[in-house]
Amino acid sequence: MSDIDIFARKTNVSRETLADYQAWHDLLLKWNARINLVAKNEMAQFWHRHALDSWQICRYLPEADAHIVDFGSGGGFPAISAAIHCKHSGTNGSGAGRVTLIESVGKKASFLKTAIRELSLPAEVRGERIENLDPLRADIITARAFAPLPRLLEYAEPHQKPGTDYILLKGASVDEELKAASRTWTFTSEAVTSLTDEAASILLLKDVRRK
Repeated sequence: MSDIDIFARKTNVSRETLADYQAWHDLLLKWNARINLVAKNEMAQFWHRHALDSWQICRYLPEADAHIVDFGSGGGFPAISAAIHCKHSGTNGSGAGRVTLIESVGKKASFLKTAIRELSLPAEVRGERIENLDPLRADIITARAFAPLPRLLEYAEPHQKPGTDYILLKGASVDEELKAASRTWTFTSEAVTSLTDEAASILLLKDVRRK
């Protein structure tokens, strides 16, 4: 069974959704020959290491309209996956929600804009540093390999609003990061074991407030 078939079986996504993931993969291959979006030895693991890892946040995204803000989007993990979800969710697959991708590295931002255009995704790229952005009033904040939790929450505070939730892809240090963040912040948290790495987690945060 091919890697794409394994991905399709594990996620049970529609043919249209799978086609968007394939188009994302093909764009990454093309652009990665010119700029370093993904380590070259990792592209062969795209379907497990990147696509499945990113897709798993979609299990926690609402079907209703939501503004999702992704920090440090890079090659689109997990932001492009979230945008594909938004494109194909909603009533009768008519689409619901939108994604703002924050990526300050110009070449990476250019790739993301191309992917959004070619896949017709409900998303936009902000090619600025997070600390320079006006408040985005996110419903949901996502990130993968962006920053340790205490620093991430500092960056995120101006972009929160009442009810903002966090869906974060975290590694083996999640317990230490939660302990460090709890010195400054109050929140409710749940760490769900990742589908791609038993040592990693999807970290769900709610009710985040500074002490």
